[in-house]
Amino acid sequence: QVLLVESGGGLVQAGGSLRLSCAASRTIFSSNAMGWYRQAPGKQRELVAGVSIGGVTKYADSVRGRFTISRDNAENTVYLQMNSLKPEDTAVYYCAASTPYVKLLTRPDYWGQGTQVTVSS
Repeated sequence: QVLLVESGGGLVQAGGSLRLSCAASRTIFSSNAMGWYRQAPGKQRELVAGVSIGGVTKYADSVRGRFTISRDNAENTVYLQMNSLKPEDTAVYYCAASTPYVKLLTRPDYWGQGTQVTVSS
């Protein structure tokens, strides 16, 4: 059973923008905080951004001011708008969901399949 489905990854030049989407089932979306993680080759998976059910957000220092996370409650979708992309943003990006919010930020319960983002220099 696929609960989280990501889309929007791709290849972009440095300085460009991409928007990732993650569609969730209504049950998952309405009762969980949502977020994005990423994993670059040879590196551990890291939190990129999270948003609580109430809209409280958290960002990794490396993306703050460039990325924006948002959730559309009508569409059961969470977005990650990524601007001013850098080559070091290259990674597989994973949608995640969990409750409570603090668990999303450390060890989420639900994961998407991942979408590749590649930023060329």
